[in-house]
Amino acid sequence: MTKQQIEALESRVNDLECQLAFQEQTIEELNQALSQQQLLISKMQDQMKYVVGKVKNIDSSNLADPSEETPPPHY
Repeated sequence: MTKQQIEALESRVNDLECQLAFQEQTIEELNQALSQQQLLISKMQDQMKYVVGKVKNIDSSNLADPSEETPPPHY
């Protein structure tokens, strides 16, 4: 191989190493973001379960009975 070919190959290898390093960094950042989002989703699911439980336990007697309400004034 000539010196020019070796230099060209070294340049290509260096470029590939740079791309690999960038991709590894990007994958790690995406992994961290995904982990944070999964934690947030889990917390939100727990909160939704709590709220649904509270809504299901609301005593219906606290709500007005439609038959006991007076009709609006325009009737």
